[in-house]
Amino acid sequence: MTSPSTPPDPLDPLLDRWSAAPEPSPRLAADVWQRIAAHEGARRTPRWLAAVDAWFTRPSFAALFLVSCVLLGLFLAEVRVSRLQRERNAELARSYLQLIDPLLTAANSQPRR
Repeated sequence: MTSPSTPPDPLDPLLDRWSAAPEPSPRLAADVWQRIAAHEGARRTPRWLAAVDAWFTRPSFAALFLVSCVLLGLFLAEVRVSRLQRERNAELARSYLQLIDPLLTAANSQPRR
């Protein structure tokens, strides 16, 4: 409904032809639901992974896990340092024995019969 002073809109004839929407395919709804189910099935995570994720989303468990990892790391470092210290002490004891008992060195260097 244009007034006599305004020119007609060039889109009006196109919009008039486009008045009725076409009927959708009868299989369209089934296809859509099938695609949705396939997509959800592909996104679904394994049960154990979902359980692990549920545990780690709890702040108390996450903090406990972090503290446990730190303590385990400190324990393993202490074990390593303790082993190195034990080896160093054994080497010091051997060198001390060789220092105070020169015959020990001579006895070790001679072949045994």
